[in-house]
Amino acid sequence: MNQLKKITQEGKLSIGLVFPIESYHGSIAKMENQEKLAKRAEELGFKALWFRDVPFHDPTFGDNGQIYDPWIYMTHIMNHTKNIALASGSIILPLRHPVHTAKSIVSLQSLSGGRIIMGVASGDRPVEYPAFNQNIHNKTELFQDSFFYLKALMEEFPRYKSKFYGEVYGGADLLPKHEHQTSFLVTGHSGQSLEWIAENADGWLYYPRDFNTLQITMQRWKDTLDTKAQSWKPFAQSLYIDLLENKESKPKPIHLGFKAGVDYTLNHLKALESHGVNHVILNLKYGSRPAEEVLEELGKYILPEFS
Repeated sequence: MNQLKKITQEGKLSIGLVFPIESYHGSIAKMENQEKLAKRAEELGFKALWFRDVPFHDPTFGDNGQIYDPWIYMTHIMNHTKNIALASGSIILPLRHPVHTAKSIVSLQSLSGGRIIMGVASGDRPVEYPAFNQNIHNKTELFQDSFFYLKALMEEFPRYKSKFYGEVYGGADLLPKHEHQTSFLVTGHSGQSLEWIAENADGWLYYPRDFNTLQITMQRWKDTLDTKAQSWKPFAQSLYIDLLENKESKPKPIHLGFKAGVDYTLNHLKALESHGVNHVILNLKYGSRPAEEVLEELGKYILPEFS
């Protein structure tokens, strides 16, 4: 079964986690006990584990993700879990050759039994582009060219002429072949119009916004899908939370999220569901409690409401 369809449903909300599954100060996580926490997240009923693609540590950005290469770390976590979806959030297409990206995807799909979901992006850290000998001013075109090349490589004996990355003539095939379709979610706009995303992506991955902005965004997404004669496609977003010990604690804002007790957190997620959000990726970076405690509380009070 298509993994994205397995974890998202129209009118319903599912919940995932992004690595590192820990709270930490600064930009570099400790990455301790992540395998154990990933296993527990699967047992509790989280629907997906998300992996960042951050080639370089840029101290001017707030965090460095899970530190390790996303393909290698995804493989590592794959071998410590059983069925939970493994998703990239997000692979920076302009900074990776599409053939290598496609080879990694089909390999992981085959080895995992089809557990992979691809979030893709154009990247937002200017320091990275010169290191890859790419012009950041071309990132919109680079992303689109890489996206189409990548999709072409998934076909039998592909044919595609790329402006930036090369050409396949149909005389070579990419192995391994797998029985599982790979879904692609575009992150943010990645330099593309919403019309392009609606027509070419399998879903849209966006950022936390206030409810008024979210309502406008969701309406634009639905209208654009209609305009492009597309059926429903899922909308996912990230959300930073600091789950406080007092269940009744009122919310206070933190970067791209809030600190609050379980009661408000549940109401907030229910509101996201009512607005049409289909998947929320929780980030625990700014938490004030151990991740182990937060997972157990989410599993007890929150996840059963979205099963």
